[in-house]
Amino acid sequence: MKTVLNSGTAMVLALTLAGQASAQTMLTELGEAEGQVNIVAWPGYLERGETNPSFDWITGFEEKTGCKVNIKNANTSDEMVALMNEGGFDLVTASGDASLRMVAGKRVQPINIDLIPSWSTVDDRLKEAPWHFVDGTHYGVPYMWGPNVLMYSTEVFDEAPTSWDVVFKPMDLPDGKPNEGRVQAYDGPIHIADAANYLMHNQPELGITSPYELNEDQYAAALDLLRVQRKLVGRYWHDAFIQIDDFKNEGMAASGTWPFQVNLLKGDNAPVASTIPQEGATGWADSTMMHADAENPNCSYMWMEHSLASNLQSDLSVWFGANPAVPTACTDGRGMQTAEGCTINGMDDFERIKFWTTPVSSCESQDTCVPYYRWVSDYIGVIGGR
Repeated sequence: MKTVLNSGTAMVLALTLAGQASAQTMLTELGEAEGQVNIVAWPGYLERGETNPSFDWITGFEEKTGCKVNIKNANTSDEMVALMNEGGFDLVTASGDASLRMVAGKRVQPINIDLIPSWSTVDDRLKEAPWHFVDGTHYGVPYMWGPNVLMYSTEVFDEAPTSWDVVFKPMDLPDGKPNEGRVQAYDGPIHIADAANYLMHNQPELGITSPYELNEDQYAAALDLLRVQRKLVGRYWHDAFIQIDDFKNEGMAASGTWPFQVNLLKGDNAPVASTIPQEGATGWADSTMMHADAENPNCSYMWMEHSLASNLQSDLSVWFGANPAVPTACTDGRGMQTAEGCTINGMDDFERIKFWTTPVSSCESQDTCVPYYRWVSDYIGVIGGR
């Protein structure tokens, strides 16, 4: 597990994010391309045809702009924050549980949307989303969004599981064997929100209204559930490709996952499927954000504009099993995606997804909440068996 949280980050997270926006000078006009752009990204987000020749949205950009795209994959939001704290990168495709930390920590700079001609095509639901739009300032360009789904083996389950029970509680599965050792869970503190989301539905007396805003009692209940799950988990995953291998070769029965893994496994004719159970799901809405000290700002803006191209958004939506930030990518025929495909990916389920965000002590739903730095230390304790 790659979790890095220094005392400065902990201090920031103990505060309210409102009013913590950075004051970096925003670029007002584009200049000459610097020749490269260095991007921290989730696996599968930046493809140049190496994994599958049909999916390549980098080569054409490099040829057109002269900006070579250098990619550093990160498997968790904490890893992304750590890399951006270290510096040396221009852009990051950050989820909501990382983006606000980087805004508060002044690791990213404001984005001048006037320099992004395709901004008008962005989904209106995302343009001022709270995970990148802070105090009236844009800090990111929406990229992709989607749910964390329950992936299951169709050799184990005759029908889709209706509850997240199968990964949280000891039980015999439909094949007559116990789930112990045959389920997985995400190797990141934000997984506490998945437990809280499960409890929202199954223990309403706890009064949880947001899986990211937990008082001490609600938080303790989520940790208790995760300690039960610890006895079941065969592997805590953070590497998408290791999880794919586990479902092919290690007899895994069920796990929370991204649609990306589901798509690749199905592409290899593996016996898997996915569902969103009755409790609903957490999810992610990722934004491309620019480092406060980006060394290649012109190539960075060129990439952010390129990232909104309809054909890129369409093909990435198919590749990752996610929803494009540009709705017309579902219907204009410039890429592989279709309206039906976007519906399957959950384009109409935006309001049902509880998007990742950074837990802070000063929260909206109650007097005080458990902040993220405690999620980090306590989750390490859970997966370590404490």
